[in-house]
Amino acid sequence: MIINIDTKRITTVENGYIMLKELHLIDTEMEHRVLLDLRIDKAEQIILKVMNDSEINNGKFHFLLGDLGMLEMNLTNFKIGGVNITGFQIVDPYNTTSELFLSTWANLDPTYWPGAGSKHVHYEAALAADAVRLFNSAFMSIIKKDPSFLKRMRTTGNTVKCTDDSDVKTGHGHVVLEEMKKTKFEGVTGHVAFNEFGQRKEFTLDVYNVAMTRGTAKIGYWNEKEAKFIAQNPRLFQSDPANVNRTRIVTTIIKEPYVMISKTIRDGTPKVGNEPVEGFCIDLTKAVAQKVGFDYIIQFVKDGSYGASFPNGTWDGIVGELVRHEADMAIAPFTITADRSRVIDFTKPFMSLGISIMIKRPQPAGKHFFSFMEPLSSEIWMCIIFAYIGVSVVLFLVSRFRFYNSSTQNLLSTSSDGQVLVSAIPNEWHLSGYQHSVANDFSISNSLWFSLGAFMQQGCDISPRSLSGRIVGSVWWFFTLIIISSYTANLAAFLTVERMLTPIESAEDLARQTEIQYGTIMSGSTKAFFKNSQFQTYQRMWAYMTSAQPSVFVRTHEEGIQRVRQSNGKYAYLTESLTIDYVSNRKPCDTLKVGNNLNSDGFGIGTPLGSDLRDKLNFAVLELRENGYLSQWEKRWFDKGECPPYNSNKEGSQSALTLANVAGIFYILIGGLVIAVFSAAVEFLYKSKKDSRNSRTSFSSSLRSRARLSFKGHIDKEQKTANGTRRRSHNSVTYTYTGPTTVIGSSHAFEDTNTHTEV
Repeated sequence: MIINIDTKRITTVENGYIMLKELHLIDTEMEHRVLLDLRIDKAEQIILKVMNDSEINNGKFHFLLGDLGMLEMNLTNFKIGGVNITGFQIVDPYNTTSELFLSTWANLDPTYWPGAGSKHVHYEAALAADAVRLFNSAFMSIIKKDPSFLKRMRTTGNTVKCTDDSDVKTGHGHVVLEEMKKTKFEGVTGHVAFNEFGQRKEFTLDVYNVAMTRGTAKIGYWNEKEAKFIAQNPRLFQSDPANVNRTRIVTTIIKEPYVMISKTIRDGTPKVGNEPVEGFCIDLTKAVAQKVGFDYIIQFVKDGSYGASFPNGTWDGIVGELVRHEADMAIAPFTITADRSRVIDFTKPFMSLGISIMIKRPQPAGKHFFSFMEPLSSEIWMCIIFAYIGVSVVLFLVSRFRFYNSSTQNLLSTSSDGQVLVSAIPNEWHLSGYQHSVANDFSISNSLWFSLGAFMQQGCDISPRSLSGRIVGSVWWFFTLIIISSYTANLAAFLTVERMLTPIESAEDLARQTEIQYGTIMSGSTKAFFKNSQFQTYQRMWAYMTSAQPSVFVRTHEEGIQRVRQSNGKYAYLTESLTIDYVSNRKPCDTLKVGNNLNSDGFGIGTPLGSDLRDKLNFAVLELRENGYLSQWEKRWFDKGECPPYNSNKEGSQSALTLANVAGIFYILIGGLVIAVFSAAVEFLYKSKKDSRNSRTSFSSSLRSRARLSFKGHIDKEQKTANGTRRRSHNSVTYTYTGPTTVIGSSHAFEDTNTHTEV
C-alpha cells in the first residue's frame, strides 16, 4: 500500500484552519487523514473551527492527535459534528494511582496550588509528578545503600545557590542516573521503568476515538509488544426521564438585534417577566422549541455578561449559569470558544462572524476658503513660484546678452554735430529718452509681467524675438500648459466631491498608534481572544488594553457603542462584525466598521455538559439552516439600512459647487482691487508732491490740479490782467487731452504748435 504524506508547518490556529479549508476546497470529495502534532488545546481549536465551518464537509476528515492527553479535550463537542478523531491517552483515569492523585489534587486549595481544585490535570503535569517521584525514589535508594553519599556531595563540591541557573558538575550525577534507570513503580502515567539508555519502557498508551455514530470510546491500546484494537459500544448520553417534559429555562442577554425589548405587543410575543422581547435569537428560540418539542421561559443573565473564567476554575455570566445548571440552554449572541467548550456543550453554529473594529464615522473634510488650491500640493505651489521667478530672471538676462555681441558692437556712433546716431537696433531693444541710448523691452518688471501673463494664459504686449528668449518662452509655455491642464483636471473632483478619510484601516494601524484608544467588553470571547492570542500584533494590542488609563474596557455592549460615539473619533470598539454592521446601518449613522475580520467565529446554542437536549438542538439548528430560515431571519433583522453606504474608496457623494469652495478666489479679487486702489492713491500723492516741488506751488494746489486732470481730463489755469481781461498763464502747466480734430476746430486751434499737449 502506498501512502502519500504531505507535511505542513503551521504557526497559529488560524493558519492551520485556513490550510485545512483550502486543502478541502481543492477536492471536496477527497478524504483526508490529518496528524496534528500540536498541543491538545491547539489541536482542539483547529478541529472546532473546521467542524463549525459550514463550507467544510466534516465527514471527509479523520484527525489523529499526536499529543498524549486526548481526554483533556471536551469530546462531547465532536460526537455529533461528523468529525472522526483518534488520539492517545497516557493517563488512565481508572488507574488506582491516578485516581488517588487526582482525588488529592481536587481537594487542594487553588489559592496556594494554582490549577488545583479540579479532577482534571494536564498529562504533562502528571509526567512531572512521576519525574519528581522517580528522582526522589532513586535518591532515597542511594542514601539507603550508602548513608555517607550526601556528606561526600557536600564536601567535594562548591556551594550552589538555588537561584543559580549555571550548570555545576558534582561528579555524582552518574550515580543518581544509574539508580534512576533501575527504579520501577506504578505512577500517574502508568508503569514507570527505563532501559539501559535511559528510555522509558513497558508503558501503555490507551487509544480513544470519537465519531458521530458512536460517541467517545476506548478502542484499544498500544505498547512496545503489541497494539490491540477492540470494538466498543457507543457512549452516548442518556436522557433523564424526569427532564423530558419539564419547562426549560433559556438564558439570554439584551443585544440588538438578537434580543431587544419589543415596542409592540402581539399575541404570542415572548416575554421576560412582563417585558415583551423580540429579535433574531427570539425567533430562533421559538423555532427550536417547536421542532424539539419543549416549553420554555426566557430569562436575562443575572450579571449581564457572557462568561469569563477565574483562576479558581469558576465562571461568571451565561457560562456560569450553564455550568451551575441554573439554565437549560443559552440562546444568545454566544461565541463558541475552546475554553467554553471544556465546561459546556455547543451546537453547530447558527451564525458565522468575526471580531472587527468599530470607529466613529469620519466627517467629510471641511471646506475652506482656499479649497481651489487643493488640486496641487503646497510643495508644487512653492515650486511654481520659484519657477516663475527663475524664468523671469533668466529671460531678463538672455535679453541683455543678445545686445552685447560681436555683430552689434558699433550700433551707436556720434555725428559731426554731436548727435548720437543709431545704425541698427537689435531685437527687444528701442531708443530711449532723447535717442542718446537704447533700452531693453525685457526689464525685470516686464519679464515678470510676461511670465505672469503666459502662466495665466493671457499673453502680453511684448514677446521675445531672439532665439534665446524664444527658447525660454517656449519651455515656460510648455510648463504652464501641463500645470494648467493637470490643475483643471483635478479641480472639479476636489471642489465637488466630499472626501472622508478614515484614520485607521486595520488592526495593525491601531497597534502602531496611541492617539486612538481601543478596547472591548470586559467579559467575553473578544477579550479572551486577545488575551490568548499568539500573534504579535494582537499581543501588543492586549498589552496596551491592559495598561491603558483610564480603562478601555466596557461593561456592556451599549456602553462600548456610546463611548465610540462620544469620543470624537478617539476610541475604537472591538466586537463582533455583524453587530457593527447592524449599528452602523442605524441612525444616527455615526459609526463605521473598518478593516477585515480579525478571526472567524460562530454563535452557537450553549447547554450544560451532557444535556439531553444538545443533540436535538443541534439537529434543529442544522435543519433550520438547510431550510433557509436562518438566512431569512438574518435578512429580516440585519438588512434594515437607514444610512447611506460608506464609500470604501475614501470619497463621498458628489455635491454642487458652493461659495465655500471658491470664496478664496473672491477674496483674492477683492484684495487685488484694494491693493490697486491703494497703489494708485500712493502714486497720485507722490506725483502731486513731485509736481508741487517742480512748479513751486503748494501741495494742496498741485493735488487739486491733478484731481481735476484725473476726473475732467484737462486743466486750464488763467490769471486776470490789470484791465480785467483774462490771459493764459504760460508759467503754469496746462494739459489738454483732446483729439487733433477737436483742437484744430476750436478758437484756439493755432495758439500752440503742439495740438496734443501744451506745456
